[in-house]
Amino acid sequence: MQSEQSLKSTLARAVAQVLRPLVRLLLRHSVPYTVFQELAKRVYVEVALSDFAIPGKKASISRASILTGLSRKDVQRLLDEPAGEAGGAAEGYNRAARVLTGWVRDPDFLDAQGQPRALDSDGPQGFAALVKRHSGDMPVRAVLDELLRVGAVARDDAGRIVPLQRAYVPQQGLLEKLGILGRDAADLIDTIDHNLQHGADDPRFQRKVMYHAIPDRDLAAFRRLSAAQAQALLESLDGWLARHDVDDPPGEAPAPRSRVGLGIYYFEAPAAPDHEKGSP
Repeated sequence: MQSEQSLKSTLARAVAQVLRPLVRLLLRHSVPYTVFQELAKRVYVEVALSDFAIPGKKASISRASILTGLSRKDVQRLLDEPAGEAGGAAEGYNRAARVLTGWVRDPDFLDAQGQPRALDSDGPQGFAALVKRHSGDMPVRAVLDELLRVGAVARDDAGRIVPLQRAYVPQQGLLEKLGILGRDAADLIDTIDHNLQHGADDPRFQRKVMYHAIPDRDLAAFRRLSAAQAQALLESLDGWLARHDVDDPPGEAPAPRSRVGLGIYYFEAPAAPDHEKGSP
């Protein structure tokens, strides 16, 4: 049985590893420690109130103060101050992603080879029809401007709209990329936390393959291989999810729903001097 002190020491080392690339990013964008400190305080309070309330009792400032170690005055101040608004950006991300997803899986917008084809602006199988079918109620012009802005689509010489990528990964917009950092890193940590608590009876998939001493001359080939195979897997899983992401039948009570997905990422770093060759 691990001692409480041993668990806390291991957790502290793990958190330091998580923070190192995050702090590097913050310093690169001139975000000082004082700003990070305020962000951490706010999140501590929000999580204490939302996730650690005593069943049957209303969450209180006193309990948040006890759990977080912050003073009651500090907790009250953080609750009174407006938090940053991220909902609009997330919604824009979701709508743009849905349009691109529809473009690569909806037969009405594919060519004879099953690839997303260039679309006229209007018409029964044009870009406007694609947006109307897959974005909800977003204006066509707003969706097109967003996809053009982040480099996901372009116009060809005939004025048709051409997809440049099969997923919403902004190529130019720094704000959108930072938004993805928050969403994707949070999802990974949530999965790890879930597996720490429930991995024995309800595990969530969390795996990686890694070798410590691959020659640099082979990296480009592995980047291409991993990107192609990962994209194929994600598109297959996207097809399954799309078939099940349907409205409830008329007259039936809404079914419980969850946000669900699977993420894949590539990483590389210089080999440590004392690496063990071929060790996975």
